[in-house]
Amino acid sequence: MLSQTCKTAIKAVIYLAARFESGEKAGIKEIADIIEASEHTVGKMLQVLVKEDVIKSLKGPNGGFFISAKQKNQPVINIVEAIDGNELFKQCGLGLSKCSSSHPCPIHDEYKMVRDLFEKMCRSNTVNDLCAPVNKGLAYLIG
Repeated sequence: MLSQTCKTAIKAVIYLAARFESGEKAGIKEIADIIEASEHTVGKMLQVLVKEDVIKSLKGPNGGFFISAKQKNQPVINIVEAIDGNELFKQCGLGLSKCSSSHPCPIHDEYKMVRDLFEKMCRSNTVNDLCAPVNKGLAYLIG
């Protein structure tokens, strides 16, 4: 459902949120190492997230990427829409271009339920909601 880049973006934003209390900024290499992703992918993805105001960045010797209190409380859907757009929640599970209720693919009804539930989860959960179990050691960002 989510692109690999979007999954990487969610992990990166959760990592930045986990650092919020300390006020520390993180660089591309550090983020890439922590979430086990390519520096190139992380760099491009972070630029998009800054442009879409999902995270912040500061240039210079004390610069890096970080998240504000307001951004920590944003819904996860903001990350998904910044990277993958919102068409994700309208697409056919089999990739058919003309799939609909009146012209369904074989998995249309079940996939639509899962897709709608996933969208609801992304809209109702904040970055902070996903960050809390990571901070408590109950969830992890890497396998």
